[in-house]
Amino acid sequence: MTKKPSGMIIYRGPSMLDGAPIIAIATGLDDKARNRKTGLVVQTWIMRDDVAPHIALKTGDDASVCGDCQHRLINGGACYVRVFQAPLVVWKAAQRGVYAQAADLDAIRAAGANRVVRLGSYGDPAAVPLAIWEALISSATAHTGYTHQWRTMPQLAALCMASADSALEAAQAQAQGWRTFRVRAPSEPVALREFVCPASKE
Repeated sequence: MTKKPSGMIIYRGPSMLDGAPIIAIATGLDDKARNRKTGLVVQTWIMRDDVAPHIALKTGDDASVCGDCQHRLINGGACYVRVFQAPLVVWKAAQRGVYAQAADLDAIRAAGANRVVRLGSYGDPAAVPLAIWEALISSATAHTGYTHQWRTMPQLAALCMASADSALEAAQAQAQGWRTFRVRAPSEPVALREFVCPASKE
């Protein structure tokens, strides 16, 4: 019996955000990686190829994979992703050659087939060519993804929700046809047609 790989490089090339070298890796392909919150999901990690994620976070090189997100450290934000944990482990494994490069789009389609796929467990899906994501989710049972680049990349609306940082931003994105995921202060009410994420502590 052939052992299933735990992960695969689905993209290695220029960022669609700034042209810098990035890498996108799908993990959990061996059906063993189970996240406490999300369950058995194919996770995807988008990182600078030439800079470790915890370093890119400090230098601002994470713009290549996070775009203009206001939650970046260099913008004074506090992203919930702990890049020195899973992203760094995956990045180091990629640099050691643990993950094979996907041979073609068919291999990427097979990686997501009959699975739930998360676009951007770390990093904004907008950094990766659309064709990669379309292949990965083409035979998936479900997928999830969020982007802060909803103002400039409307083509992602079919694949991702817009990350909105205020009620005004949510309204603007919805007016452009996006489904939205909004950051809400504890004192703010839940708007009509919104609900609180089941994974949130509240």
